Amino acid sequence: MNVFFRLLRSPEGAIGLAVLCLLALTAIFADVIFPHDPLSIVGPALLPPFSDPSLPLGTDRLGRDVLAELVHGARASLAVGIAAAVVALVIGSLIGTLAGFAGGLIDEALMRVVDAFQIVPAFLLALAFVSVIGASLPVVVLAIALGAWTGPARLARAEVLSIRARDYVAAARVIGMRPLEIALSEVLPNALPPVLALSSVIVASSILIEAALSFLGLSDPNVVTWGSMIAEGRNVLRSAPFLSIVPGIALMITVLGVYLLSEGLADALSRRRARA
Repeated sequence: MNVFFRLLRSPEGAIGLAVLCLLALTAIFADVIFPHDPLSIVGPALLPPFSDPSLPLGTDRLGRDVLAELVHGARASLAVGIAAAVVALVIGSLIGTLAGFAGGLIDEALMRVVDAFQIVPAFLLALAFVSVIGASLPVVVLAIALGAWTGPARLARAEVLSIRARDYVAAARVIGMRPLEIALSEVLPNALPPVLALSSVIVASSILIEAALSFLGLSDPNVVTWGSMIAEGRNVLRSAPFLSIVPGIALMITVLGVYLLSEGLADALSRRRARA
């Protein structure tokens, strides 16, 4: 709770938390705010923003409500970002813990796998994976996670290397606990806090990668995303620039909110360590 209150006292943390809470509420209650299908035609095509009170952000090339698409797109973008971060943190933490605790050949083998994944840029890896497997949200989540798990893995390994020689780990060996049990129940929980600090960065980068894949048409065509909205507007960028500008601003605000929350959280945790 002290960390939470320190987070609220930080301007960056308070603003980032407020932005993300607002986006989360919008995503959760998207079906309540706009119960109709966001892909349904509701008016004339390319209606400018603020020209019709019932369609405040206008319509796209097919006459679909831009505001409804924007609200429902928040759900897809946040869901992909959070899910990809969770998958990346789970994979990276487990592999980093096993590599650091086992040492020797296992450590070398796992770290060479990490090096192999780090050679390929995350976006290119996701692009190749989705192109081969097919475009759907679960595949996009897995593709993004494949390029994001290496950072948590290296950080978890570094933490485990400093933890495995501590007294409580030696005590666990003395009482007969198995090595895998010690690694998962004693070492991993203590190595997690620094790893979790990467979650905000992974969420932000995942949202951007998902938007880029959607822009290229490599996402579920039946799900509205901000990237697909930007792609929809690129063909009429001169006559109706709002079709790309509106989701672009939403994307920018989301990523900015994540980074502000990350800065505030890092500041709150550093103050806690300083007082400790």
